Amino acid sequence: MVWEKEKIVGSCIIGGATFAVGATFLHLFLKGELPLGLGLGARLVSFRKRRPVRVYMDGCFDMMHYGHCNALRQARALGDQLVVGVVSDEEIIANKGPPVTPLHERMVMVKAVKWVDEVISDAPYAITEDFMKRLFDEYQIDYIIHGDDPCVLPDGTDAYALAKKAGRYKQIKRTEGVSSTDIVGRMLLCVRERSNSNSHSSLQRQFSHGHNSPKFDDGGSSAGTRVSHFLPTSRRIVQFSNGKGPGPDARIIYIDGAFDLFHAGHVEILRRARELGDFLLVGIHNDQTVSARSGARHPIMNLHERSLSVLACRYVDEVIIGAPSEVSKDTITTFDISLVVHGTVAESDDFQKEEGNPYAVPISMGIFQILESPLDITTSTIIKRIVANHEAYQKRNLKKEASEKKYYEQKSFVTGD
Repeated sequence: MVWEKEKIVGSCIIGGATFAVGATFLHLFLKGELPLGLGLGARLVSFRKRRPVRVYMDGCFDMMHYGHCNALRQARALGDQLVVGVVSDEEIIANKGPPVTPLHERMVMVKAVKWVDEVISDAPYAITEDFMKRLFDEYQIDYIIHGDDPCVLPDGTDAYALAKKAGRYKQIKRTEGVSSTDIVGRMLLCVRERSNSNSHSSLQRQFSHGHNSPKFDDGGSSAGTRVSHFLPTSRRIVQFSNGKGPGPDARIIYIDGAFDLFHAGHVEILRRARELGDFLLVGIHNDQTVSARSGARHPIMNLHERSLSVLACRYVDEVIIGAPSEVSKDTITTFDISLVVHGTVAESDDFQKEEGNPYAVPISMGIFQILESPLDITTSTIIKRIVANHEAYQKRNLKKEASEKKYYEQKSFVTGD
């Protein structure tokens, strides 16, 4: 009976124009499969809305960086909604070694990425049949996403074999120039020459004062990591940018800093800052400024790497790449800043100095505010975790070296990103 009705030629009148609708066309739009290329009038007569395509991507997201964010951006582009699974601490320990950041911090980081719609905590490291069924049935997932780099389990099998067999797997391009292994390797550089007499405190001072042998400065890798060099492009910055400025009457909040090894403490203070206005502008200090304040070993991540990590945060509207260390009257006027803020937890307390206070101008203008930092985490906190357990992380990096080397030897061009 329904098919008999579909045989009838329908007509719809839109804006005074009459369209004859044939049987095949009518059959398509009744099924909700109307081609997107058809005109507005035809699309308006569709009786049923298409269900959003939901894609799933999982990961450890340890020492979360712009490479993770770019993977999530690419995954989101393959669907309408992105669901992200964050692997548990126990699963990471069993498959890769100890994580640097615990699950609750990794959850904060992933939830803050602007391309993420939902997050699943304690996801398994490997996609099992039971978990895949749960993804398809409970979370209505259409496709499972992973990068073009292999994800191999301890027994040598592919972690995504079941998704591929089910025909529900899609691949994205790996972001070159960074990995969690890379970042840990950068910090391990100055641990490699330690002697038996080195204490944890002396290792920490090496990070603060940049003690390092020249033979490691060329990117060499003697502790099982490939130290990559990120090559920034204008296209990548555009991909991460919101692409729009503040409205005419927007209350613009400004916060600045190094934002090195972008972590949960950064995310939470940015969230607090954004709640105070309509538009959050973040000033990111250049490498020279960070080095002068924190020591020659800093920053761990260069200016463009740090900028991309901050831009990926959903609470951030715009960044100043290489912002001046002092907030001047000209900066306030140029960006129409309403309020300058600073967290209570930070690497430096320069803002409390009588002389040379970088916030002297906004303080004098009555537009400076101290924000209580929700988390007591700094870049030094992350470094101390590495130093305190550096032998375990060296072993982890050595274990990763073989797969990294194999990936780069067999690597071929992948379209997209």
